[in-house]
Amino acid sequence: MQVQLIRNATLLLKVAGKTLLVDPLLAPRFQYDPIPQTANPVRNPTADLPFPVSELPALVASLDAVLLTHTHLDHWDDVARELLPKDLPILCQPADVAALQAAGFTQVRPIDTELEWEGIRFYRTGGQHGRGEIGRRMGTVSGFVVEAEGQRLYVAGDTIWCEEVRQALDLYHPNTIIVNAGAAQFLQGGPIVMTAADVAQVARHAPQATVYAVHLEAVNHCAEDRATTKAYLAQEGLTARVHVPADGEWLKV
Repeated sequence: MQVQLIRNATLLLKVAGKTLLVDPLLAPRFQYDPIPQTANPVRNPTADLPFPVSELPALVASLDAVLLTHTHLDHWDDVARELLPKDLPILCQPADVAALQAAGFTQVRPIDTELEWEGIRFYRTGGQHGRGEIGRRMGTVSGFVVEAEGQRLYVAGDTIWCEEVRQALDLYHPNTIIVNAGAAQFLQGGPIVMTAADVAQVARHAPQATVYAVHLEAVNHCAEDRATTKAYLAQEGLTARVHVPADGEWLKV
C-alpha cells in the first residue's frame, strides 16, 4: 500500500494493484472564493498543487476509482467533476449517491457499512463535522478503513475527535491513520475538523498506529498551520509516531 498526500485531504492511494484518488481538490491556487462566514478573506485553495497543472490528465488517466468521504468543495471540486471520466467508479457514502448520479457519474458505488471491490475491502466509519448546530449544518460525513495486503489504513475524513472516531479505532485497529487537521472553523461555532489536540487524542488512543495529519495550509478557514501542529505534537512527545507531511510527500504506510 502506498499513499501520497497531494494537497488538503486529497490523497493518491495505490493498493492491490489499483490506484484511487481520495477527496479530489484539483483546482489551481486561488480559483474559488473564500469560504463564507470565515475570518480569513484569502481565496481557495490557498496552496497550489505540488505538480504542474499540465500533469493532471496523466493523473486522471492512471485512476481506477475515486474514494469520496463527502462532497464539500474542498474534497470534491468543480475541476475534479469536469476532469474525471463519468464512467470512473466513485466509492462514496450513501448520502452522496443521488448528487453524484445527477452530476452524470454512472458507476457510483455506495459504501453503507462495507464493500469488497477489486480485492480491497472498505469499511465506512462515522464522524462529527463539528459540534452542535454547526455540526448539523455541515451534514453527513464519513471516513473509511481500507483493508488490503495485510494492512488497514483509516482515512478519518472531516471530523473532530468524537465517539465515532474512538469506535472506529477500537473496532478496526488500523496500523496507519490519516486525519484531517487544521482546526477549520467559521466565525461562530467551534472547529469542524481536528485541532492539534484532537490529533494527539487519536495517537494516544491508537498506540499501535502511525498517524498523519493532513488538511493543512490549503483552505482559508483553517486556524492551525503545519508549524503550530508540529509544535503541539512535539510538546506532547508524539513526533515519533505522528507526522505532518508536506504536499506531494509519499507517506510511509
